[in-house]
Amino acid sequence: MLGDLEITALSDGYLNLGLELFPSADPAAAEALLAKAFLPKALPTSVNAYLVTRGDRRVLIDTGTASAMGPILGHIPEALAAAGVRPEEIDTVIITHLHPDHANGLVGIGGKAAFPGAEVVVAAPEFAFWHDDGILSKAPDQMKPYFEIARKSLVPYHGKVRKIEGEVEIAPGIRALPAPGHTPGHLALRIGSGDANLLLFTDVIHASALQFAHPEWAIAFDVDQAAAIATRKKVLDMVSADDLLVAGMHLPFPGIGHVIREGNAYAYVPTPWPAL
Repeated sequence: MLGDLEITALSDGYLNLGLELFPSADPAAAEALLAKAFLPKALPTSVNAYLVTRGDRRVLIDTGTASAMGPILGHIPEALAAAGVRPEEIDTVIITHLHPDHANGLVGIGGKAAFPGAEVVVAAPEFAFWHDDGILSKAPDQMKPYFEIARKSLVPYHGKVRKIEGEVEIAPGIRALPAPGHTPGHLALRIGSGDANLLLFTDVIHASALQFAHPEWAIAFDVDQAAAIATRKKVLDMVSADDLLVAGMHLPFPGIGHVIREGNAYAYVPTPWPAL
């Protein structure tokens, strides 16, 4: 509970991130951090989504991978069912960015809308980037499927996509906070009710064992690595200074805790389950 908002963490599953995905990381230092955390080099990383409920209004933040990334992922439908929520009861779906582990779950069986009663909210710069044929033509071959997936994910919601810009209220208690770098329209979300606040910082962190200690280590999926690093440092400075409760799509499930400052680095302190 966050004031009069109920936030439910939903697990889509996990993916494995190899150290080669962090090109600026020092291999020895990275391996030492993983060993300290008792983690393997193929770092298991949660894929989370969140459901925000207020009265009879339900807002889903990200949708998981569906069938895009293999059998250890794609479990958001099961998580929603376990929470007692049917897909048609979702009023709004906020897509923090159009990568497949966040947006592919928009599409259901037969290419139909997985959430038929929902409006989909996405940042205007995000929509523009993935629908720009000029950018697509210049993209590396390994990135071109990401453009196809991003575009297909929104097709079933024709006429029901709301594009937003800047810091705006998306729904009562949920405010967009642009966090560019990972993608051009990557969104963080400020969620609050009364004096209770949480910052959902989405993909500011991909590998908690590595990037809190070394926020300068970008992941290969960042469209603009310099901007992603700057955004990460800015966000971590803010949440640590303000003792703000945080959540993240790739923090260890359920992905809710606090960030503390340790010199020029940071540390993540998960909130113990009974305290949630």
